[in-house]
This record gives sequence, structure tokens and C-alpha cells, in this order.
Amino acid sequence: MHSSPLLGPVVALVAWSIVVMIWMAVARFGEFKRLGISRASIPNGARGSDLEGRAEPRAQWKAHNYMHLMEQPTIFYAIVFVLALMGMDQPINQYLAWGYVVFRILHSMIQCTSNIVRFRFPLFALASLCLLGLTVHAAARIVHDCLGW
Repeated sequence: MHSSPLLGPVVALVAWSIVVMIWMAVARFGEFKRLGISRASIPNGARGSDLEGRAEPRAQWKAHNYMHLMEQPTIFYAIVFVLALMGMDQPINQYLAWGYVVFRILHSMIQCTSNIVRFRFPLFALASLCLLGLTVHAAARIVHDCLGW
């Protein structure tokens, strides 16, 4: 069975999301200890957002980034799967998919460490442009196939 080269960036971004999840857990456990929070003292129904304003912002940055990795990348996964199913694994789509992953990883590194928005935002914008390119390619193929252009 042939695997599309477009699946590599999907696996890489999922793996990176797991790395950030572990990083977040380590940071949160350290912050729990600093705040004197134990498993027994966490109220039922508590959420990570309940720590906002109590926890050090630096400890929360990892959680914020993890949430970001659960948002826009879901669209990335969908469009990459669509392109793979359509057999559109041309080099340009591979470059765009890998570009998206690299820009998201760099975005994560900045958000999780220094969280300087003026450095973080351009990387988010570049990743979004890669996502737009992938979407335009898929849409063009669908229009071509449906309308016979």
C-alpha cells in the first residue's frame, strides 16, 4: 500500500502536540506544587483555565499553546487528508504542509518560552498562508473536477 508523503507532516504535528502536552503537564505540576495544590484539593469540575490569574503566566503559556494546537491544526489535518485522498501529493503541497508544521513548531517554541507576540504572530501568519495555499489547491481541484474546467 502506498502512503502519501502528505501524511508525514500530519504525524509530525501530532507528535509535536504530544510533546507540548507533556511540557504543559510538567509545567502545571510544578506550578501546582508552588501554589500548594494537591490532587485531593482540586475541586470537582475544575479546569486548567481556573488557574488564570493564580498561576505564573510562564507556566500557563504551555497550556495556551497546547490549546492553539487543538484549534487551527484540525483544519490542517482535514485539508491534508483531502489532498491525500485526491492524490494531490505534488511537491508544492508537501512543501506547504511541511511549512505549516515548521511554522507551528516555531510558534510553539516562542509561545512556550518567551511569548513575545511580535515574533509569534508572523509565524502564525506564515503557517496560515501555508494552510490557505493547501486549501486553494484542493478547492481548485474540486472546481476543476465538478465543472470540467
